[in-house]
Amino acid sequence: MPRKPIIAITMGDPAGVGPEVSLQLLANEEVTAQCSPVIFGSAAILERVSKATGFPLPPRLIPRDAWSQAHTTLETPAILDLGEVAPSSVTPGVIGAHTGTAAYAYVNLAIDAALAGEVAAVATGPLNKEAMHMAGIHFPGHTEIFASRTASDRWCMMQYSEEITCTFVTVHCGYAEVPALLTQKRILEVIELTAEALQKIRGRAPKIVVCGLNPHAGEHGLFGNREEERIIIPAIEAARAQGLDVEGPLPPDTAFLPWKRRSTDAFVCMYHDQGHIPVKALAFDNAVNTTLGLPVIRTSVDHGTALDIAWQGKANPGSMSHAVKLAVKLSGQRVTQGSTPGRAE
Repeated sequence: MPRKPIIAITMGDPAGVGPEVSLQLLANEEVTAQCSPVIFGSAAILERVSKATGFPLPPRLIPRDAWSQAHTTLETPAILDLGEVAPSSVTPGVIGAHTGTAAYAYVNLAIDAALAGEVAAVATGPLNKEAMHMAGIHFPGHTEIFASRTASDRWCMMQYSEEITCTFVTVHCGYAEVPALLTQKRILEVIELTAEALQKIRGRAPKIVVCGLNPHAGEHGLFGNREEERIIIPAIEAARAQGLDVEGPLPPDTAFLPWKRRSTDAFVCMYHDQGHIPVKALAFDNAVNTTLGLPVIRTSVDHGTALDIAWQGKANPGSMSHAVKLAVKLSGQRVTQGSTPGRAE
């Protein structure tokens, strides 16, 4: 019978909470019933974190040079020991170029495994942008790393939860840059990617709301530079011409009201905080960050490295758990307790 899907779990920055939420995930029976999670990281760091927090290590440790064979028979939670950082050089809560370099390496090696078909999906632990910049790595986040490494020119970020789901036309840029980055093509692209993903996740055609850029959605040109009329509305009309159920542009200050959320599957947002604020206010512990449009499946925790509580056992593993479950669902290989491994549900 087909085996459960293997999900690569990148450990994230070694000095942050990524190692401990990864260990908690591997001990979560609800997760391990659906997949075989493998931490791409440092075994020595994970051993230190295990001693500090009391979270158990998985029974299987895979040396780096054994992965090419091990992944073909893997059916249990495991650690893939990639090293990449001297354990004695890492202090919990203290980042540096060495922790940024290691975290970046874990992501790249997981992408390699996904592109090679060795894992069904990648669920990423939190990076620290400052640490990566110290190391001369200037990607603003996972989304851009995955898009670059997979040579994807059609992609977007989605923050997914049962309470609220948002996708983004622009993400990691300054507010002054946003208007120039908005085009009809880009907005339509994000609407299309959103519809494709929600159709797969929820098994039906989604209802999508598109937010305006300006206060009151521009109020017929009174605010802004008529971005709604020139760019956003034409993109919505093009999406409707494809048969997609799209409404907007709606004023961002009323788009996320409870009654509107109940009838909406996803909100297409023009910039980072327009969607991240409501998502984190409503679903901080269970929202999942995923990148749409890639040739590989990537999901992520929706929180940072939380350096102030690193290695203390205080980090909530809920977001990582939800990230892996969504990765399994998107991989099309979802199994549940009591079902036959590999049988689609």
